[in-house]
Amino acid sequence: MNWSEDDFQFMRRAIELARRGRFSTRPNPAVGCVIVKDGQVVGEGFHPKAGEPHAEVFALRAAAEQARGATAYVTLEPCSHYGRTPPCAEALIKSGVGRVVAAMVDPNPQVAGRGLAMLREAGIEVASGLLEGDARAINPGFIMRMSTGRPYIRIKLAASVDGRTALANGQSKWITGPQARADVQAMRLAHGAIITGADSVLADDPSMNVRPEQLPSSLALPQYWSQPLRVVVDGRARLAPPLKMTEIDGPMLLASTQAYACDWPSPVECWQGPSKGEKLDLHALIAELAGRQINTVMVEAGASLAGAFLSSGLWDELILYQAPKMMGSDGRGVVNLPELAEMAQVPEFQFKDVRRVGADLRLTLVRAES
Repeated sequence: MNWSEDDFQFMRRAIELARRGRFSTRPNPAVGCVIVKDGQVVGEGFHPKAGEPHAEVFALRAAAEQARGATAYVTLEPCSHYGRTPPCAEALIKSGVGRVVAAMVDPNPQVAGRGLAMLREAGIEVASGLLEGDARAINPGFIMRMSTGRPYIRIKLAASVDGRTALANGQSKWITGPQARADVQAMRLAHGAIITGADSVLADDPSMNVRPEQLPSSLALPQYWSQPLRVVVDGRARLAPPLKMTEIDGPMLLASTQAYACDWPSPVECWQGPSKGEKLDLHALIAELAGRQINTVMVEAGASLAGAFLSSGLWDELILYQAPKMMGSDGRGVVNLPELAEMAQVPEFQFKDVRRVGADLRLTLVRAES
């Protein structure tokens, strides 16, 4: 497909609009739409929240009669099925648009090309694939869940330059600086669930919620936002009230094995899953979260649970905040992995992004390409 400079310009604007919904649309994807006629934008919109109209509807409302014969640029294939809202492909057909450019095909099996087919059958010119990489980067969790059946999983860690997360006596506040901690708050806002373990709760009694007053000053809190589901892995049922996590607003799931009773007062919800050895089966827990339409999961845990997720292959990105400090050889390590006997067994990563956040570095790693 030979795209014009105008095509790139208007799709970039649609992607910019889509990003406005990245903190508030879950479990739906964030989508943007721009409607152009005679080289001028006549309507634009983005999807703000699940249950609210989709991006195309807002753009068509703004364009009104000018939509007839226009080109619609949308970051995700228009939906073709009835959900909480009518199909956007149908709305575009009724509006009389002459051309639709989608950045990517919808991975949702209920759509998966059907929306584009509907448009073609109605005589509308259709094209897709423009700035697809940029569009996919907005919704990695939705794409992952629709494509594989599990959420996109990020493991967040913080360590000194000598790879320690705490002193030998357990003290760890604070390894990183205030800008890095604010960055973590923004990261929590972007996830549907935050997972931590009983060890971390027993050691630190954390809140694990999004605290708006601690978000970066550059981030405007969206109108529609919600606290992520806080999940505590407590396979042996070691925790008991009171906990700071239970005293603040926001959903909380306590995950233990079926061998232990789980009896907590509201708002704590109990979930008991199968065990794997003496531990909770993490694959079963992730499947449970996928069934709850969780697109993105952030593992913010200690060395044991973080290592268990890595060893189980349940991760897509590893995010390490590295502070310019040294905590000594007796300090606690960043992850616990099984003993390795050969270098061929050593997990390998590649850097996806490296940037400075205040005084610290934020390293984003993915699996090394084979």
